[in-house]
Amino acid sequence: MDWNSVVQAILGVGAQVLVPILIIILGLIFGMKPSKAVLSGLYLGTGFIGMSMAINQLTETVSPAAKALAKYTGINLPAVDFGWTGAAAITWGWTLAFVFFLVEIAINLVMLLTKLTDTMNADMWNVWGIALTAYMVYQISGSLIWGFICGGIQVIICLKLGDMWSKEIADMLGYEGVTVTHIEAFTAVIMFPINKLMDYIPIFNREWDASALKRKIGVLSEPVVMGAIIGLILALAGHYSIGDALNLSVTVGAVMAIFPVMAKFFMDALTPFGSTMSDFMKKHVKGRTFVIGLDWPILGQSTELWVTMVLMIPISIIFAAILPGNTILPIAGVINYCIGVGGLLLTGCNLLRMLVLGIIYEPLFLYGASYFANIFTKLAKESAAIKVPHGAQVSWSSIEAPELRFLMAWSGKGNIPAIIGLVVLLLLFFLLYKYFKKNPIPAIKYKQSNND
Repeated sequence: MDWNSVVQAILGVGAQVLVPILIIILGLIFGMKPSKAVLSGLYLGTGFIGMSMAINQLTETVSPAAKALAKYTGINLPAVDFGWTGAAAITWGWTLAFVFFLVEIAINLVMLLTKLTDTMNADMWNVWGIALTAYMVYQISGSLIWGFICGGIQVIICLKLGDMWSKEIADMLGYEGVTVTHIEAFTAVIMFPINKLMDYIPIFNREWDASALKRKIGVLSEPVVMGAIIGLILALAGHYSIGDALNLSVTVGAVMAIFPVMAKFFMDALTPFGSTMSDFMKKHVKGRTFVIGLDWPILGQSTELWVTMVLMIPISIIFAAILPGNTILPIAGVINYCIGVGGLLLTGCNLLRMLVLGIIYEPLFLYGASYFANIFTKLAKESAAIKVPHGAQVSWSSIEAPELRFLMAWSGKGNIPAIIGLVVLLLLFFLLYKYFKKNPIPAIKYKQSNND
């Protein structure tokens, strides 16, 4: 039996099918009534499909604006940005990619049994990100074994990220019993030092979430209005005609208004699931609380998330134009989920902090994409999943955790500065983990400091 073909066939149904099936199975295990388990699974699938449609619409709408803006800034860069979809496609074409399902499940099971994590990762679709890390590390270090070890390290990191975020997600969004285990959230680690420095600057310690803005600026803080304004600014920056500018403005505003509506399906799916799981743990496993790891779109009802990522679009274009050594123009990956997700979870919806952190760290992703372009291009040609024009390069402008992948890869070659850098980065991750365990979650913290 060709197991690779079997796995590819299963993956072909998409995350919107795989994850709901897992949730239905887990719901039944935890004691949900079959009707409620099926309904939770279907609502979750609806949320993922609705969110994906909205994200695709946003990407299709703003990408031409980004191209137009780039045209008028005179940018001409050699690497083609194929976004996360292109990265996923070529990764699944690697013959060893499916093995990382076993790596993910085995490590998760061992860590649960040894009480090293309380997170059960149901986000099996994004196993491709682990496989991609292993491939990139292997190509640079020359060691397939080290590539697998680094893939395993990423699994552990994602599970511990899930442990970190569960209480904050419950506070921000009201989702009990679930968390985010996506490596995109690792951006919070490198943002942590600067975010700590912001603690000493009074303006950053005020409430800067959407509800606080609504009290200050009224209707201008509504997602549909903010989206329309941002869309209009993008269009004018790209020299759109008045008609096209208004069309982009209304479309972006509409999509921004749709995100919270689609996110309601996550609430309808995850609230009964979380309650059932909590009751099960109290009854059968006293002293422990499990959470289910899911993909980042469950955060989609956060207005701050989308405002940050859309506002970062022209900023990323400007950086692409002025950064020496950058070779990629952000198009397919122009919406940087890493900055949005990492910033949101680290700051607890503090929009001002998210934007400042985004501006500071955006260059890291462009340089990461430029550096890894050769490896992406090689994998794309080997897998034949996408066509690469002769003499061209492909890459991913908002590549996840570029610093972690770079340091792991070069550590495998015995590079001393890289080894030191990796140790420092993992230590920083440990400090962030301990910080979240000891301190109030950000959404509560800034409200407290604002009221002091």
